[in-house]
Amino acid sequence: MIKNNSLYASLNLKSRFITLMVVLISSSCATKKDVVYFQNAKDFETIVNTDTFAPRFKINDIVSIFVSVYDKTGELTRPFNLVTQDGGEGGSAIDYLIDTDGNIDYPVLGKVKLIGLTVEEAKQLLKEKLAEGDYLKDPVISMRIKNFRISVIGAVNSPGVYPISGERTNILEALAIAGDLNLKGRRDNILVIRDFNGTKTYTRVDITNKEVFNSPVYFLTQNDVVYVEPNNSAISGAGGDSRINQIIGYSSLLVSIILLTTRL
Repeated sequence: MIKNNSLYASLNLKSRFITLMVVLISSSCATKKDVVYFQNAKDFETIVNTDTFAPRFKINDIVSIFVSVYDKTGELTRPFNLVTQDGGEGGSAIDYLIDTDGNIDYPVLGKVKLIGLTVEEAKQLLKEKLAEGDYLKDPVISMRIKNFRISVIGAVNSPGVYPISGERTNILEALAIAGDLNLKGRRDNILVIRDFNGTKTYTRVDITNKEVFNSPVYFLTQNDVVYVEPNNSAISGAGGDSRINQIIGYSSLLVSIILLTTRL
């Protein structure tokens, strides 16, 4: 009777050991649901893009402006296209910093408020001011944000600060630039931190869902920060090989108990 009880206890412990191993191993592994993007997108599904997003100027933005008209000599536009003095001919074009009041100090025109405007709106504003003062007729204005960069941090393969050559980018492009998420990054809870003139907003997006394309932060603005949160397996393993050590520890303990029980 004692032998049967010992055998039963041994089998019971073995069963518990196997169950515990399955739980520990499965809890440390990512599932397909955790890593696949746009899981609810259907085959041949069509979404019409009606987006008209354009970044808007913020305080401390650096803006390049170049004005041209039909003028072979270039004398008409010279006062509006200032260049640095480098001790020789030529020089590089001067950029303009948007100050804390939202203005740039533009030659001839003086203070021009650009804060909150898109590039197209700002170009139209300058055209109107040049026309009002009868300075130039039908000028062509080139303008761009020179400090457009984004920061991608957290569980990505290449975190860092990345300059953007164009005038807009989206969160998927930003993640691609940063080498994509690694397997320990949460795809369903990505945080975008946005600062607009001292006011910070925090918005979370789920790129496993196709609704990410409708998010207000799908398109990023200059100096946005994208943070990829680590998943549970990354957090539990933050101390090194703690998950493996935990499994080994439990295994050793249960094996010892089983061996002692079977000897009774």
